[in-house]
Amino acid sequence: MAPETQVHRTEAEAVVAPPAPADVLAALTPEEKLAFLHQRVPAVERLGLGAFTTGTEALHGLAWLGEATSFAQPVGMACSWDPRLLAQVGRVVGTEVRAKRVVDPRAGLNVWAPVVNLTRHPLWGRTEEGYSEDPDLTGVLATGYCAGLRGDDPDVWLTVPTLKHYLAYGNEVDRSAASSHLPPQTLREHELPAFRAALQAGVVGAVMPSYNQVNGRPNHVARELLDELRSWTPGSVAVVSDAQAPSSIVEIERYHPDHVSAHAAALRSGVDSYTENADDPRLTIERFTAALEAGLVTWADIDLAVLRVLELRAKTGELSGTDPYRVSADALDAPAHRALAREVARRGVVVLANAEGALPLTTPQVIALVGPFADVTLRDWYSGTLLYGTTLADGVRERYPDAELRVVDGIDRVALRDVSTGRYLAVDTTAGDAAVTAGALTPGSTFALTDWGQDVVTLRSDDTGAFLGGGGAFVRADAQEVDGWVVHELFVIHRHEDGTATFRHRASGRWLRVQRHTGVLVADGEEATATRFDLEVRRDGAAEIEQACAGADTVLVAVGNDPHIAGRETEDRPDLDLPPTARRAFDAAARRSRPVLVVVSSYPYAIEDETSRASAVVWSSHAGQELGHGVLDVLSGDVEPSGRLAQTWWRRVEDAGDLLDYDVVGSGQTYRYNAATPLFAFGHGLSYTQVTHESLELTATDAEAPAVTGAHTPARTPLLADPSLLDDTVLAADEGDPAEVRARITVTNTGPRPVDELVALYVQAPDDVPVPAPRSRLVSWTRVHLAPGERQVVELPVPLGTLAVWDVAARAPHPTGGPEVPGAFVVQPGTYRFVTGAHADDEAAVAVLTVRGPWAPVQDGTLLDASAFHAVSGVVTSDRDREAGACVEVVRDREDGWARYHRVHVGSPVSAVRVRVASRAWPSPQPALVRVEARPAGQEGWTALAAPVEVPAGDPYTWHDVVVPLTGPVAVGDVLDLRLQLGGAARVAEAGLV
Repeated sequence: MAPETQVHRTEAEAVVAPPAPADVLAALTPEEKLAFLHQRVPAVERLGLGAFTTGTEALHGLAWLGEATSFAQPVGMACSWDPRLLAQVGRVVGTEVRAKRVVDPRAGLNVWAPVVNLTRHPLWGRTEEGYSEDPDLTGVLATGYCAGLRGDDPDVWLTVPTLKHYLAYGNEVDRSAASSHLPPQTLREHELPAFRAALQAGVVGAVMPSYNQVNGRPNHVARELLDELRSWTPGSVAVVSDAQAPSSIVEIERYHPDHVSAHAAALRSGVDSYTENADDPRLTIERFTAALEAGLVTWADIDLAVLRVLELRAKTGELSGTDPYRVSADALDAPAHRALAREVARRGVVVLANAEGALPLTTPQVIALVGPFADVTLRDWYSGTLLYGTTLADGVRERYPDAELRVVDGIDRVALRDVSTGRYLAVDTTAGDAAVTAGALTPGSTFALTDWGQDVVTLRSDDTGAFLGGGGAFVRADAQEVDGWVVHELFVIHRHEDGTATFRHRASGRWLRVQRHTGVLVADGEEATATRFDLEVRRDGAAEIEQACAGADTVLVAVGNDPHIAGRETEDRPDLDLPPTARRAFDAAARRSRPVLVVVSSYPYAIEDETSRASAVVWSSHAGQELGHGVLDVLSGDVEPSGRLAQTWWRRVEDAGDLLDYDVVGSGQTYRYNAATPLFAFGHGLSYTQVTHESLELTATDAEAPAVTGAHTPARTPLLADPSLLDDTVLAADEGDPAEVRARITVTNTGPRPVDELVALYVQAPDDVPVPAPRSRLVSWTRVHLAPGERQVVELPVPLGTLAVWDVAARAPHPTGGPEVPGAFVVQPGTYRFVTGAHADDEAAVAVLTVRGPWAPVQDGTLLDASAFHAVSGVVTSDRDREAGACVEVVRDREDGWARYHRVHVGSPVSAVRVRVASRAWPSPQPALVRVEARPAGQEGWTALAAPVEVPAGDPYTWHDVVVPLTGPVAVGDVLDLRLQLGGAARVAEAGLV
């Protein structure tokens, strides 16, 4: 534990009983209670309550409040596979939040971190914010980070972490209007576990719903989902809205007709704090006042929300006035924090390829460090202000001070000549307003033109070093970096057949033109009036790279992304390609050598071609202030590379699947279900030595299937943190599943260097199981230190529950003795292959386990929840009504589809089919019909059970029970598969045989 975060309690503090949140609630006036619903709560001086704000950004360091220690992006931290490391980072971040609060009251102790949305698809613009595509790895890493943020005191939290963003959020385009389709199996196996782990560990105090919808219902009014997450945690959890999301229910999602009913629905669903209208709470108060007057909410609803906010505040020690941490302002930028930032940076570096043994570097004499990222360190949207930034060039200079270093960014320098006048653009440095004007050609008339792809470019003045931007009508060169919620430093270049070019300011959509008389460059034109420019290349970036590489014994090409361009919040990536300027830089270097490719990015790239021409490939996320040190520590061999990918790198964008299809099971996404051959697999990462996975043995070769359960069994890791940070149960809980065998994996370091090796165990399910199971799933992992020549037998737990799939036909006992819960996790009998190796697709050692168990469960055929299907085609889950429940309907751009239900048991004589139907709101050329078909369970061929059910037209939430006589015999005791064929506007909530 860092000295500045030691817990200090005086004897007096230990005996003073703080006021209970319920007592504070009882003392609040109605007006004060309403004010508590807004994000910014005013002070209540008569009760000794100060002003309070939810939401301090702390994703990988304190952000948006000035200088603070900046750690690697989460997607990079995850490559450590080490929750202990993330707990240490969380502890430092929490400490710096408290340190900043001493001098800046805006630093609230409710932090909005971590993001536990899965990096399901590499085109997601916010990939940088997540940890992994695997829900269990994500859950464990998030638990570690939250534990650090939470602190050690049993009563007072260092900060109160908030999990973001619940649920199934992984696309930016239309994020506030899109609905993520989550079939039951994907919901239970893929999405919920990432959130459940930290909540169950008791290290989370709040959750933020995501902007999107799930199965047709906005997440901010998804009562059932919010109730479920609260059932996982031993303590109180507040739900805080995302910014302006309650208003989006009306203005974008159009789910409720007005703001009063939308806010009321959100409150009834469990949203406690409303991040709306910036600092102004008036609209929030007005809307809830109107909701009370209309009877849409009650004071009991208001009280429950306020109580949860008070319980959140109590965790920080506010109500008791207790501060066991006693952090001072000078705890910011402590030497230990800098050291940890460097460790995190280097542990996130992944050596992707090293075919020619180019790494580690020897003692180079002439180093060519080329490419756009040779000498820059960039922030992302959720970074704080960097205390300092070490670039790759800085790292090379420090590590190899005697070498000749040639640094070339490879970016073309162009002069922009107004075709109509012959004048050249330049920054006017005389007027002091950084305006860009046209005049005579001067040494200051060149601009670095970087092509980021899709014709999006930046222009940076060689004269002043500032980027051109267009925040107003006048274009100015006054930005030292590309930044902002709305990025004003981006332009879209349109190249004409005659070689000239025009530019459109991307943020405003206005075209650039030079004013006729003043010569000032403005962004206020139409395409037809845009000024045409000749782009005169004054310095050829590729040629400069070739020149720098000539005679160099080491060539490093540094490429990557700017986190504010082509992939960020509000913007998904268009492809997996390197930016054109980056590709041109690599091609130029590759003409002179086989370079080492260093990729600094927020996400994966499809770089198969570049990998084939490079001597080695290394990746780092944007690693904050210690980027250069961290990467050079690895390149030089001063530390052994230990980073392992927590997200697959695919060869082609098509291999990754559909960005907007969240059904990872049905569509075959992520390493678990995707059979495409990746470029670099989940878990991949090289070291500078050789580790052999010699053998894998299980303590049993057969086992009985464990009992059916309603709880997900996560992958296990014996990576246990120091008890002062978090205890064993936090990181290794298996939900109480006693059914477990052990795996013994023998690993040997046959190389010359010591190594910190990731030892991971995966399981492959049988192909013929009734319910689809992962082709590969992480079961257990740890990290071991191996000296040269050392052999270790690593023992890992294998909870049999990790073999389970969610089967909607199964039923689990209720945890408190109530009725059986529909659907459950079931371990299907069969032979399972356990594999271990360098990554998820490596089968260096294999062991098999035969699981014995009963035949697959059956479900009662008298009443089926239509949304609890086993498989669908052309059908999605939707909302049964605006409050709760689910149904199925045809995909909007399809005319028909089907949903299938396995192993339906006929328990009594039946004579008819009953379906509960409604008609969706938008028209369809197909008639709204439902056909019910059957077949003996597991066999081929379908037979209609009854005449088609005609669906009455009407409101989508007006349900009709329609009964149609059977046309064929169905016998008592039959076990059938049923299929609902839906046509046109049909919606189905329930179906059964009666």
